[in-house]
Amino acid sequence: MPDIIRLLPDSIANQIAAGEVIQRPASVIKELLDNAVDAGATEINVIIKDAGKTLIHIQDNGSGMSPTDARMSLERHATSKLRKAEDLFDIRTMGFRGEALASIAAIAHVEIRTRRAEDTIGNKLLVEASVVNVQEGCQCPVGTSVIVRNLFYNVPARRKFLKSDPVEMRHILDEFHHLALAFENIQFRLYHNDEEIYNLPAGTLRNRIISIFGKKINEHLVPVDEETNYVNFAGYIGKPKLGKKSRGEQFLFVNRRFIRSSYLQHAVKSAYEDILPPDQYPFYVLFLEINADKIDVNVHPTKQEIKFEDERLIYNYLRVACRHALGKYSITPSLDFEQEVAINRSTGDAPARTSFNSGMSGQERDRHQEKENIKKWGALLESIEGFSIAKSEEHHDTATVTNTVFTEHTDDLDPFANVTPVQLWQRYIVVTGLTNMLVIDQRAAHERVLFEDMMKNLASHNAAVQKLLWPETIQCNITDAVVLRDLVPHLQSLGFDIAEFGHDTFIIHGIPAIMTDIVSPQQAIDDILDRFKEGHQMAEMKPLEKIAFVLASNLSRRRGEIMTTEEMQALIEQLMASENPYASPSGRKTFITFGREEILKRFQS
Repeated sequence: MPDIIRLLPDSIANQIAAGEVIQRPASVIKELLDNAVDAGATEINVIIKDAGKTLIHIQDNGSGMSPTDARMSLERHATSKLRKAEDLFDIRTMGFRGEALASIAAIAHVEIRTRRAEDTIGNKLLVEASVVNVQEGCQCPVGTSVIVRNLFYNVPARRKFLKSDPVEMRHILDEFHHLALAFENIQFRLYHNDEEIYNLPAGTLRNRIISIFGKKINEHLVPVDEETNYVNFAGYIGKPKLGKKSRGEQFLFVNRRFIRSSYLQHAVKSAYEDILPPDQYPFYVLFLEINADKIDVNVHPTKQEIKFEDERLIYNYLRVACRHALGKYSITPSLDFEQEVAINRSTGDAPARTSFNSGMSGQERDRHQEKENIKKWGALLESIEGFSIAKSEEHHDTATVTNTVFTEHTDDLDPFANVTPVQLWQRYIVVTGLTNMLVIDQRAAHERVLFEDMMKNLASHNAAVQKLLWPETIQCNITDAVVLRDLVPHLQSLGFDIAEFGHDTFIIHGIPAIMTDIVSPQQAIDDILDRFKEGHQMAEMKPLEKIAFVLASNLSRRRGEIMTTEEMQALIEQLMASENPYASPSGRKTFITFGREEILKRFQS
């Protein structure tokens, strides 16, 4: 039997290595920007076309390379950063593995032009599928220019899995933000399809944050500056007003390297305890400076995960530093939002809210429709094992109550005459008068009702629009504008009269009629953007469903709101008449049941 184990050809090995390092256009930009920063550049230009699928061009004015270095940079594991194994534990540069250019050259057409300050002529290389076809002298400025064309041209399976241009552009902007925030002393420019997206001059960190996220953020930034004998902290955290439901605006850097660490993110979030709602995340741009021998950055191909020698100590220091900064600027705990809403509603000061029967006339509900809803409620409850309606004694014609919820005579009898809803803790509705006790989550139930109402209006092309007396202008940062631009047609389908106004600004002339004064257009759009950037909770939803879900979540009855008996009854009937009364759009249960036997057991145990 012949031998079957062979060494892989270099071309295949290079493509495998590229698959670990280069996952999408944003990966190319990250690796090339790392190299430009390490080269000592003070100006870096990023030029892309079609979200990097067609062209990625990185220009820098760094140290450049000699002809030999330029050729060696294309070899796997060729690096100027490491000389011995011990150097792995004292890494202070961004790129160090020597895989970036080799990996990129394996799956794209690459052109490199580079010149050192002491050289009179530069060097040009043309590379295709790891093969250097041309290496010759050329005229070029000091520094390095790398042009990457037709990414994944020879790996069609990888190219097929690239997302749409807006999605890939969001990933590129994320990587660009990481480097731009980490090195505020470098001028960065970004161009997409011949349009200037960013022009960030060198300056202070505060100015860099404002340039990226907009001027409105300036008044909500709180500086952090703490030094210890183990680690130093610097940067800015946001006041509670900047809190969002997505995690997209949390930036943590260790020795100027952006990292992802849910453990340390929790340390920052815990500093906001009692001053930020549990479902929101604070804004922060924080820098940790620590001795390189206390960390290991060589644990992941993307270099965005780091191991700490003592992570628990870092956690405690970070939490205290953020808490101290918040205390120094007198940011004290605010009144609990849900409690405040409950107080306002109980005193009659709550904002007007659309009733549960919004879209219907104010007259009494049609009797036939009421019967249909009641029948559906009964059928639903009957499908639950052991559940039935407990009829009053005067209607008991038989010795026992069967599991049949309704009979042919329900037209003359109200099977819910003894059903009484009671609000519990201003967040649940307890329904008695049934053989089983029904407990409804008022917010989850209202989310389901509102979501289905919006989707039905959409299906019938009947999304009612309420014109605004004064149009509202929405000013976005670059990243949000990319997302919102893609969502405008879907927002219009759901009743938003919204259009782009230029320079990352959008103007709203009207909102869905179902929206109320309790949610402003700005708040609604911000929440929609947050959820789309986060995305994990709605991964299986279509864009229209996602928007409807966010609106339903915003407009739903908050936990802590007091409801009248009529409001509770209306919510129950609408829930039981919905297509899927069992769960909210996010998958939370809308109700649970407790049987008589289960309750008796609890008392007997």
